[in-house]
Amino acid sequence: QVQLVESGGGLVQPGGSLRLSCAASGSIFSINAMGWYRQAPGKQRELVASITSGGSTNYADSVKGRFTISRDNAKNTVYLQMNSLKPEDTAVYYCNADLKTYGFTRYKEYWGQGTQVTVSP
Repeated sequence: QVQLVESGGGLVQPGGSLRLSCAASGSIFSINAMGWYRQAPGKQRELVASITSGGSTNYADSVKGRFTISRDNAKNTVYLQMNSLKPEDTAVYYCNADLKTYGFTRYKEYWGQGTQVTVSP
């Protein structure tokens, strides 16, 4: 059984910062890529940022220069530092991990339950 537990969401004013965390736990053998997605009301879920096990990163154009993704492989945890937040960043943010569990030979995608981020005056 694998769980991805997110934390760090909340309400923040425009221009403010938040840091999201996502810890993966369970019978994990190895983790490939980890990432953050978001879904605003009435919109499709979109990739915000991703990071490989080697540390290579990828960002959506809308967050480049404002958000930073990082990970602690020893803790199976991924972070998203969000600065200069805008109202259009308001969404539910989901953690994603491509990982392999003990006893299985294939990698599989897992999702967290989501954490609300609201940017409003």
